[in-house]
Amino acid sequence: MAYTTRRRTLQALGLGGVASIAGCSAKPPTAAQALDETPEPKQQSEPVTSDQVAADPTDIPEPIDRDEPAEVDVTLRPEEVTAEVEKGVTFTYMTYNGTVPGPMIRVRQGDTVNLTFENPESNNMPHNVDFHAVAGPGGGAEATMTAPGESTKLRFKATYPGAYIYHCAVPNLDMHISAGMFGIILVEPPEGLPEVDEEIYIGQHELYTDKKAGKKGHHKFDFEAMRNEEPTYVLLNGEKFAWTDAGRGPATTVKTGETVRVFFVDGGPNLSSSFHPIGSVWETLYPDGSLSMDPQTHIQTRLVPPGSTTIATMNSPVPGDFKLVDHSLTRVARKGCMAVVQAEGPENPEIFDPNPE
Repeated sequence: MAYTTRRRTLQALGLGGVASIAGCSAKPPTAAQALDETPEPKQQSEPVTSDQVAADPTDIPEPIDRDEPAEVDVTLRPEEVTAEVEKGVTFTYMTYNGTVPGPMIRVRQGDTVNLTFENPESNNMPHNVDFHAVAGPGGGAEATMTAPGESTKLRFKATYPGAYIYHCAVPNLDMHISAGMFGIILVEPPEGLPEVDEEIYIGQHELYTDKKAGKKGHHKFDFEAMRNEEPTYVLLNGEKFAWTDAGRGPATTVKTGETVRVFFVDGGPNLSSSFHPIGSVWETLYPDGSLSMDPQTHIQTRLVPPGSTTIATMNSPVPGDFKLVDHSLTRVARKGCMAVVQAEGPENPEIFDPNPE
C-alpha cells in the first residue's frame, strides 16, 4: 500500500469526503467521494480466508454486574476475509474481528471506553468506525481513520443508554457496510436490563454481487447493483440461512417457556427490515434500541431501518422451530434471510395441537 500514515491516508482519500460522509465537517465531498465512483485501492495482498464469518449469535458479553461506572478496554480489528456465503459461493467480506456482525460491545451508562483500532498489515484498505453511541464528531470516524499496518486510539464516555449500531464510515462506506462492517454497542442503563433465560445477537445486511444467488465460484462486489438497490443476498449474520438447519444449526436452543432476548441490528446499507418471529410475537420490544422508554408489548412485526437496532424478547409454550425473518418474504425465500430459535419440551395441546384428530 502507498498509505503509510494516518495523515497520508486522509489526504489520499480526501479529508473533506471522509469527514463529511461521517458527519464531521462542513466541507462537502466531491460527487465521486460521496457516491460509489471513489476507487477502492487495488488489491495487493493475498486474500485471507476464513471458514466462517457468521457471528455465533450466543457469543456476546454477560450482562453488566456492577453499580459504578468503569473504564472498558475494547479492541476492534477490521479484517478483510474471503469466506463462503453459501456452499460453493465465496465473497471477500470486510469485517470487524472476523465476523458479521462485528462483536457486540457491552458497557454501562457512564462508562469510559478505551478503544484500540488496529488495521492489520494484510488488509488492502483503510478503515474506521462510527459509533452511534458516541457524543462526538462523526461518532469517532475521523479519529479512527486507519491505514493498513497501523493502529489508532479513541476514548469516549457512554453518555446515553440504548443499543446502537457502529459501522465503517470511509468513502464507499455503503460498500464497506454491505460487505460486513457493522455491529452493536449496547449501553445498559444503571439499573440494567430485566433478567432473561437466553440472549442472542443478530445482524441483517444486503450483499451486492456480480453473479446470481447460488452461482458457484467467487462473487465480486457489484457497485451497479448497489446503486440500483438490487441485492443478490439479504443475510442474517453474513451467510445464507447461517443459523438454521440448512446452515450451522439453530441460533440457540431453549426450553419451552424460557424467554429469549434478541439484540437485532440492521446494517443495511439500504433496506429496512420487517423483523418478525414466525410462530410467536415480540413479547416486549424497545423500538430503535431505545432504553429510555417503556417497552412495547405483543408486537408482531417491527420495522427496523438501516442504521438502527431493536431489542425484543420472545418465548414459546410449545416445542418447535421459531423462525426469525424479514417479513419482506422474498428476502427469506430467495435471498437467504432467516435464523431459527429452537424450543424443546413437552407438547401442550391446550395451547397448540397440530393433530387434533
